[in-house]
Amino acid sequence: MERKIIRARLLSFLREPQTPDDTESFRYIEDGGLLIEGGAIRAFDDFDRIDRTGAEVIDHRPHLIMPGFIDTHLHFPQTQVIASWAAELLDWLNDYTFPEETRYSDPELCATMARAFLERLTDHGTTTAVAYASVHATSAEALFVEAHRRDMRLITGKVLMDRNAPDGLCDTAQSGYDDSTALIARWHGKGRLGYAITPRFAITSSPAQMEAAQALAQNHPECHIQTHLSENHAEIALSCQLYPDAVDYTDIYARYGLLRDNSLLGHAIHLSDREIGALAEAGAKPVFCPTSNLYLGSGLFNDNKLRAAGLCNAIASDIGGGTSYSMLQTLAEGYKVLQLQGQRMHPYRAFHWITRGNAVALGLVDRIGTLDAGSEADFVVLDAGATPAMALRMDRARNLMDELFTLQVMGDDRAVVQTYVAGRAQKAI
Repeated sequence: MERKIIRARLLSFLREPQTPDDTESFRYIEDGGLLIEGGAIRAFDDFDRIDRTGAEVIDHRPHLIMPGFIDTHLHFPQTQVIASWAAELLDWLNDYTFPEETRYSDPELCATMARAFLERLTDHGTTTAVAYASVHATSAEALFVEAHRRDMRLITGKVLMDRNAPDGLCDTAQSGYDDSTALIARWHGKGRLGYAITPRFAITSSPAQMEAAQALAQNHPECHIQTHLSENHAEIALSCQLYPDAVDYTDIYARYGLLRDNSLLGHAIHLSDREIGALAEAGAKPVFCPTSNLYLGSGLFNDNKLRAAGLCNAIASDIGGGTSYSMLQTLAEGYKVLQLQGQRMHPYRAFHWITRGNAVALGLVDRIGTLDAGSEADFVVLDAGATPAMALRMDRARNLMDELFTLQVMGDDRAVVQTYVAGRAQKAI
């Protein structure tokens, strides 16, 4: 078995930091070593304490190594419609997203774009993704194939969508159920892959399809559920019009058994107190998507209010409504969204969020999100002086917090020196 040691400064969180002074929440080693065997971390310690017998040593000093970034909500078929102008969410979907997604019936296109999509992620330091495919089973199939080839942790699913979309982008309640069942049987639990039951949102799924999604969820409790919730006022109004018996938007999903502790609800911006309570009771996970919320003018995610209700919030890029694959840029925009509401995201909490925090939200913290021995060997090598402007800032950096905040505010893919997935380097140097 190949044995190698990665040498660098190492940072990994033990729990969520409570304050900017909470240095007991993480482990930081100035000259550390990660012993990698069989795609897993076998030791995380001072370099001099690592047994180097028969191991290749890869020296990344003076750079900083952290667990790989985890992106909990993004759209594979929207790779080529990032930066498309529209007035707001529903216009953007109808004018750009839906026409683009019709192309993903083509297996050759799907295979080509799956390679490009996952490469963009790893170039930006992301090692685990929770992605929407298109309505076509071919799109999910291609993404699973490519992630499996890379031994990359991926959760995805074909979108369920049987109304209020172009003809080429609609399935039926039965075909959506059948295609999802076949994909689950073929891919869920294979290697590092997981399936997400994926009704796009209430607007594009009929009651019959929501019943099919409910049956999928009941038959496969081990699968995540992903959908959208309360991103935009027009979306909320139309959803409630289409489901007039529901108390509110959240209740639509609750009535079909789609709220549980492995449900990922993209956006969750405009929620009543009743809805927040319902999500908390179910243990569902709201997903903060700051770049897309700002880009589409959807609103400001109230992180503190949801946390105070006991919710565990994830954070994500939301490509392609989101404007960057970079989880560093996601943090930069998230910081601004919270600042506007008098909420503070200090850098320790920020980097916990995109590593261990998102792993907790996914129920995978025993496998990803830390550098702990036994974890999968997904990690990122970061350079806070990667650009001239960053280097100037770092000349005056006083401590680790300054370094992290420089990465958080000014970083992007240029700050990612290397990304390792299952112990293998992904970026061409």
